[in-house]
Amino acid sequence: MYEIGEYIVHPGQGVCLVEDVVDNPSATYQLLPVGQRHPMRISFPVASESRLRPVLSHDEAEDIIAQYPTMQVDEFTNKSNALEEEHFRDEIRLGSCRDSVRVVKTFRTRIAEVKARNKKPPVAYERILKQASERSLSELAVALDSTPDDVRVLFEDIPDEDEIRQN
Repeated sequence: MYEIGEYIVHPGQGVCLVEDVVDNPSATYQLLPVGQRHPMRISFPVASESRLRPVLSHDEAEDIIAQYPTMQVDEFTNKSNALEEEHFRDEIRLGSCRDSVRVVKTFRTRIAEVKARNKKPPVAYERILKQASERSLSELAVALDSTPDDVRVLFEDIPDEDEIRQN
């Protein structure tokens, strides 16, 4: 059971603070999403807590950032754009922070490839990138006791794989 004041990851809302545990009529967590413009308190049944997960540790967050340059992109493709988008949304919702970061890298790469061919990337690519980025940055920020903007700067300062190979 999670404790009051602990940060957890809700599959739909992302990082939340456990504000209270109410026992009446059945045990529920009172969760407050972190980093949203107009957060609304969520009631989540304790009986379904297996769908929640704890936020990364500080060391795990640093590991993800350090491994970003060599992280493999997700090669999943589907002829149906809707099924492809659903696959990546599920990765973001149900996967770990590392999965969300991999989705970010995947869609940064895909968008760059499309732009290199002087084409406009599909709107779905931008949408998935934004979702994955917000989810991963908020969790990493909580783990590192920082802000999402500070974490974004950490990623920008990392050399990409090509720069690493050249050195």
